[in-house]
Amino acid sequence: MTKLYGSLEAGGTKFVCAVGDENFNVVEKTQFPTTTPIETIDKTIEFFSKFDNLAGLAVGSFGPIDIDKNSKTYGFITTTPKPNWANVDLLGALRRALKRANVLHDRRKQLCLW
Repeated sequence: MTKLYGSLEAGGTKFVCAVGDENFNVVEKTQFPTTTPIETIDKTIEFFSKFDNLAGLAVGSFGPIDIDKNSKTYGFITTTPKPNWANVDLLGALRRALKRANVLHDRRKQLCLW
């Protein structure tokens, strides 16, 4: 079975979700406006949940994001000026839904969820 990898560009104006194979071929891609956290994260989870065999997920996100693994807000978008997005637990939402997320950094660094 071909390994699949997910990619999320979590931008302030739109989210772009894609899945590709180990040969760098795009299998499926979608994008949608960044609206409320619940609506936007739900659409993200819905997209990636279709792929049972994801070997990994890379994410670039607007931020700032708390990347301190010892912090109570690890994985949260913190003090962003984006309305309604301050203190949103992006990593926790993805981890709970996809049951694999474990590492998070903001877009200035690499982000790999599993």
